[in-house]
Amino acid sequence: TGSAGVDVATAAETTLTDTQVRCVPSSMRGPLGHGLRALLLGPSSATCKGLFVLPRVIDADFTGVISLMVWTPNLPVIVPAGAKIGQLVPFKATVPFAKDIVRGASGFGSTGAAEVFLDMETGKKKPMGWVTLKEPGGQSHEINMLIDTGADVTIIS
Repeated sequence: TGSAGVDVATAAETTLTDTQVRCVPSSMRGPLGHGLRALLLGPSSATCKGLFVLPRVIDADFTGVISLMVWTPNLPVIVPAGAKIGQLVPFKATVPFAKDIVRGASGFGSTGAAEVFLDMETGKKKPMGWVTLKEPGGQSHEINMLIDTGADVTIIS
């Protein structure tokens, strides 16, 4: 019975003046103890006010200050010290074939192989290409369109 999570408060006042994601230190440190991991989530009360706490996982071996990743479209926003804008929802992990990797105070990152992600501004420098579409009847149409190789589905109208 009771709450599923533990409230997480900010350690210091923070002013959000742009729409970039900001890491705000909390008053909590890892490790969580008892081999627990946790999901760090934002409470609905913060979301209703336009302050979004982006979810993340806190690993059992994390030893640093737990930071909240926050974002808002409504500027400026002042988040006072001691504001309870996060919730830790603990869980026991049962991941098969998990590797033992010491995370320490490095809370943001991956324990797997390095990955490369593509980030493009979608202004005039769009990845465009000529594509030929063939109808079942044999008629073809050649169009210049945005190419997104990471998409599962492309919609053409």
